Amino acid sequence: MLQFTINEEACVRCGECVKDCPMGIIGMRDDVPFILPEKEEACLRCQHCLTVCPTAALSILGKNPADSLPLRGNMPTPDQMETLLRGRRSVRRYKQKNVDRDVLTRLMDITRSAPTGKNNLRLHFLLIDDMAVMDSIRSEVYEGILQRMAAEGLPEGMEFFGTLAKLWGRGMDIVFRGAPHLLWVTAPEDSPCPESDPYIALSYFELMAASFGLGTVWCGFAKWAFSSVLPHMKARLGVPENHTNGYVMMFGHPDVRYHRTVQRTEQTLHVVTL
Repeated sequence: MLQFTINEEACVRCGECVKDCPMGIIGMRDDVPFILPEKEEACLRCQHCLTVCPTAALSILGKNPADSLPLRGNMPTPDQMETLLRGRRSVRRYKQKNVDRDVLTRLMDITRSAPTGKNNLRLHFLLIDDMAVMDSIRSEVYEGILQRMAAEGLPEGMEFFGTLAKLWGRGMDIVFRGAPHLLWVTAPEDSPCPESDPYIALSYFELMAASFGLGTVWCGFAKWAFSSVLPHMKARLGVPENHTNGYVMMFGHPDVRYHRTVQRTEQTLHVVTL
């Protein structure tokens, strides 16, 4: 059941919910929106109808429009967004302290609102929220690399992990960059967009983390360690078997401060004309 309800006193009969429904499952009956019974199962549960209603007269899936954040007057300016986007850095130096639990909760709530193909909403978010746990996993991975080197050897193309493990023995954590926290996002292989959805979610996380003053780094080394060098870590950490390898992001309080944005215009821009 979609629990679709209309406050008829508040409804202004504008029809915006009908026009904006991606699946066309909303109609008008006696000038009041309603769900077309034969199309109810096609609902994506995207909540477009709830958000587009100008008078908060519409509820779906039991959601109270009053619990949504209002957009008018609360959106960042283009200049503020530009500063955030250009000022984001890949951080590889971290303070050895946990991120506040309330901040983590808010970050994950926002990240889990990221869009997925066809609103599939089946991403798996693996969070290491305590630096003591992260330290244990870190040591386990490096020890596992050394053990695999001594046994069957490292996979082809991954031999450089042997050097990384040796550097760990000298106090250098190249794989995880000394970060106190980790977020690994994966998607079911049978979802509509299993490759892109984890990247979209991590992009949400990265930018929101930056707004809290936290540092992040897209960590290919950690992804390769978990998926290629030590593939048993996928099950060990609780990633479902039928999920893609997704991507890993390290994060925490940065132990470095940047003072200005970068200046990048090198990448190709091709404008199509007729």
